[in-house]
Amino acid sequence: MNTQDLKQKFGIIGNNALLERAVDIARQVAPTDLNVVINGESGTGKEVFPQIIHQNSARKHGPYIAVNCGAIPEGTIDSELFGHEKGAFTGATEARKGYFEVANGGTIFLDEVGELPLATQARLLRVLESGEYIKVGSSKVLKTDVRVVAATNINFYQALEKEKFRPDLYYRLNTVPIYLPPLRERKDDIHLLFRKFTNDFAAKYRMPVIKLNADAEQVLINYFWPGNVRQLKNIAEQISIIEKNREINADTILKYLPQYTSNNVPTVLRNDNFSSGGSSFENADKEIIFKVMRDTRAELNDLKKVVYDLVTAASGKISKDDVQIINRIYNSGSDLSNDANGMSFTPVIQSGNSNPHVIEVEETLSLQDKEIDMIKKALRKHKGKRKYAAKELGISERTLYRKINEYKIEE
Repeated sequence: MNTQDLKQKFGIIGNNALLERAVDIARQVAPTDLNVVINGESGTGKEVFPQIIHQNSARKHGPYIAVNCGAIPEGTIDSELFGHEKGAFTGATEARKGYFEVANGGTIFLDEVGELPLATQARLLRVLESGEYIKVGSSKVLKTDVRVVAATNINFYQALEKEKFRPDLYYRLNTVPIYLPPLRERKDDIHLLFRKFTNDFAAKYRMPVIKLNADAEQVLINYFWPGNVRQLKNIAEQISIIEKNREINADTILKYLPQYTSNNVPTVLRNDNFSSGGSSFENADKEIIFKVMRDTRAELNDLKKVVYDLVTAASGKISKDDVQIINRIYNSGSDLSNDANGMSFTPVIQSGNSNPHVIEVEETLSLQDKEIDMIKKALRKHKGKRKYAAKELGISERTLYRKINEYKIEE
């Protein structure tokens, strides 16, 4: 079965090159017994690909079990996956088979595998390496023949660095990676998907199909889609049910699109052209920016005072050479002289001023460099302890970790 046939059979809509590549890899790896990890954001359709792999493999007549690892409590995950014996724990009134025993000879899909506790990861590694496992409350080693397909929306490299995921399990699972692009990387597919969804809902609810004008289509294309295909489908259903007018314009679409406010995430801007773009900061980011700006102004005022004292001490006179020396000293001690974006923050003290008590200062602010400077200072103050550095900066530890990676700050 070729890629196009697979897309039609499993209801995959779109012609994006990355999507086509993902389907083609799934088709090629299906006849093998290799482990596969499907990477993609939430809502990109990761659950379809394990079924493609299973149904095009030699195990297609065997069991297929999908397990959402993030939905199972940590205290029961081992019992769910590997089973337990009677009396193994409180409430275990009888023996129970785990998913790996039930799926013997078939395929098991571990969704959100990055949420597994470390102890369970060790058990899973043993299954992948030798096919062996032990039920909870037992000492008997059992065997199973199961192909594992895993999916996750986490950044594996960050999880490995934080020691929340075992490196040996990662390399064992990630034999063949499949990447599913987010909807914002499939802009040409957005209208196709929306039209398919609205046609389906029109038939389901027995009502006329809605149609988008050009401005409305542009709004859909430019939106960030944090929920990806799942979010697009939900919005298509809402509009199909709620809107009486079947001709949908940009104003109507905008009512259904939440203003997503995260760092480096474009939001829909309500302007005359119904375009989207720009970026905004989450609240934590705003706080650190305001803190940086306050500190910058305080430093600038201190500098003005120092220069004013110098001028006063010199009887209101300051030479051109003195100006150059002061500027050079300030710039050599500032982390703000050069910025990747071509911006700078350089106080310029001008000689020859008719009023010796007025110091003219030329200033432009590089918020990124000041932010980096504040993060470095907080980390130094707390000896690299991110928890306390984040508290000092007034941001979450997660935001601090992201910024350290974003700015490549060496601790």
